[in-house]
Amino acid sequence: MEHTETSASSTTGISRRHALTMAGGVIAATALTQTTGFAAAAESQNADAIVVGHGLAGLVATAELAAAGRKVLLLDQEPEASLGGQAFWSFGGLFFVDSDEQRTMGVKDSHDLAWQDWQGTAGFDRGVNDPAGQDYWGYKWAQAYVDFASGEKRSWLASMGMQWFPIVGWAERGGGLADGHGNSVPRFHVTWGTGPAVVEPFEKKVRAAVASGKVTFKFRHRVDELVTTGGVVTGVRGAVLEPSSVGRGKPSSRTVVGDFELRAPIVVVTSGGIGANHDLVRQNWPARMGTPPKFMVTGVPAHVDGRMLAITQRAGGRIVNPDRMWHYTEGLRNYDPIWPGHGIRILPGPSSMWFDATGKRFSSPDIPGYDTLHTLKTITDTGYDYSWFVTTQKIIAKEFALSGSEQNPDLTEKNIWMLLSRIWQTPEPIERFKAKGADFVVASTLPELVTGMNKLTGAGLIDLAGLKRQIEARDREIDNPYTKDAQVMGIRNALDYPGDTLSRTAAIHKILDPNAGPLIAVRLNILTRKTLGGLQTDLSGRVLGTAGTPVPGLYAAGEVAGFGGGGVHGYRSLEGTFLGGCIFSGRQAGRAAAAAL
Repeated sequence: MEHTETSASSTTGISRRHALTMAGGVIAATALTQTTGFAAAAESQNADAIVVGHGLAGLVATAELAAAGRKVLLLDQEPEASLGGQAFWSFGGLFFVDSDEQRTMGVKDSHDLAWQDWQGTAGFDRGVNDPAGQDYWGYKWAQAYVDFASGEKRSWLASMGMQWFPIVGWAERGGGLADGHGNSVPRFHVTWGTGPAVVEPFEKKVRAAVASGKVTFKFRHRVDELVTTGGVVTGVRGAVLEPSSVGRGKPSSRTVVGDFELRAPIVVVTSGGIGANHDLVRQNWPARMGTPPKFMVTGVPAHVDGRMLAITQRAGGRIVNPDRMWHYTEGLRNYDPIWPGHGIRILPGPSSMWFDATGKRFSSPDIPGYDTLHTLKTITDTGYDYSWFVTTQKIIAKEFALSGSEQNPDLTEKNIWMLLSRIWQTPEPIERFKAKGADFVVASTLPELVTGMNKLTGAGLIDLAGLKRQIEARDREIDNPYTKDAQVMGIRNALDYPGDTLSRTAAIHKILDPNAGPLIAVRLNILTRKTLGGLQTDLSGRVLGTAGTPVPGLYAAGEVAGFGGGGVHGYRSLEGTFLGGCIFSGRQAGRAAAAAL
């Protein structure tokens, strides 16, 4: 598959990406004008556009529509407290290519290297060259997104006031081949202020549009149907839910107090994925990922239920790649949950030893931070739905980070002194989980640790002699600056990167070194998170039908559209690409819809 370079033309100043967006808007405008006759229907319209879902993609699309002078109704079944959706709870990681932060850290990145990594990770194989193929538009969205991440993405977001932590993280280090899965270089840029700071600039734009009369919020409006007239989407119907004062992310009432029908020539669906709907997750779970776990923790609020996928499908939209999903293997049960089954992910450095439920050590690429879905399959193949980290206090102090804006008060609150305290102490949220979390075992000796591990599960699966033998074998590899142990190689490789040395990798040491203790075992649960497939869209964000042609009047963006095209990530993610996918697809859909009007 060839890739044509997309740098801006020196003579026209128009990039391929901009040309595609502009062309998409013109095509959409022509098709909709021919089909609907806007002028005749104007008197019955409630707005120029309806956006369903007030998460990040919905806010971006709404901001773009309003900036173009369009009147927008922004609907969501949740109360105002949850404005911003899942993005608010995120770590705020964004994927940039050849950024200022990378160059400062000595990282040499390029568009070509990023595109190589994306293709090797995505593994597009479902009709990339066939307009009817499931991967046809996902591949085109991937090209456009890598162009965006290599080009204007950082400067555009910076112009809105966003900033990033100067040390770039290295997530998803891959499966071991240069042209295979994974990031060849660090690309995970943590937003200063985490998820709330990603949401903030777009929320400000939308609230300003509300103040000027361009946007109207419709909280507690649950869409149950897309209205179609002669094959054209012309509005939405649904239920008005009773007012709710619950806090952000907490489950809200589903008591119906009325109904509604709203009309507009454009409907943009930005309703998110299926991560909180475990039945739907298991229904779509592919055989290549093993047997669906019986127990999973949930990485998203309860309202992320996937309802709008089926609703949009009934209106003619095509769902592609429903079996592609992204779930984490390092989930903790939250001792202070916000939503049902609330799980928190450990973002690990490379040093903890990883064992299955029976105490057998995983081999490469099932190393912390390397290949999420390969490790997920390895875990499910064991017949158990959990695994173990065996680690030390020295390692968790330097290497453990927890997902979620609320778990990183230093970054979220932009508190420099609290951030600097990580140099000499374990972050307080991690210490709280160690003390209160149901998945932690802490002991001064290995026999005590094994006793605690077996007590925690009640299964007695861990054999002391077997675990000791494997740990001692790994520890012997530390005696030399070279090794055959792939994980130890990875630790030494990490320590060659200044960013890891400064903030994410502990000095290499033996697990059984008493000076590094106490010993810690962490039970790791499967944590549901992202939907990688979804509604198929063209590069304008128009939802396509089963025949491959746009459903007139219907657009989609964000996770419900597989972050673009019904699957911009293919089978796997490079990380830092979910928030960015919401931003890019929301922008594309909002601008194209505005042009179509």
